Amino acid sequence: MTAVWQDALRIPAWSGQPAWTHADLSPGNLLVRDGRLTAVIDWDIAGVGDSTVDLIVAWNLLPASARRAFREALAVDDDAWHRGRGWALSISLIQLPYYQNTNPALAANSRHVIAEILADAG
Repeated sequence: MTAVWQDALRIPAWSGQPAWTHADLSPGNLLVRDGRLTAVIDWDIAGVGDSTVDLIVAWNLLPASARRAFREALAVDDDAWHRGRGWALSISLIQLPYYQNTNPALAANSRHVIAEILADAG
């Protein structure tokens, strides 16, 4: 985890155009019916800023086999991808101890995200 975090920290500060972000695209905030996304809820931390925060979807929701296609479809460069991975790691590392005893499903998702990030980092 330290190596992944250090990799995210070495990336130059984000200097892109501000974009609207949800910033919490996790399983509990996406509603699906018949295999299709029908709604995004919980807009409490939405705002304008670094859009790479919404790349957390890659590790939070997508299977490893879909990440490459996701990244290619968005034309995400290495810095943006690693910044998004850093966001995903940061959020999961904060959530895990916070929800460990009060929200087992969210804690389990945090463990899942951490494992996916570590598997990707190889």
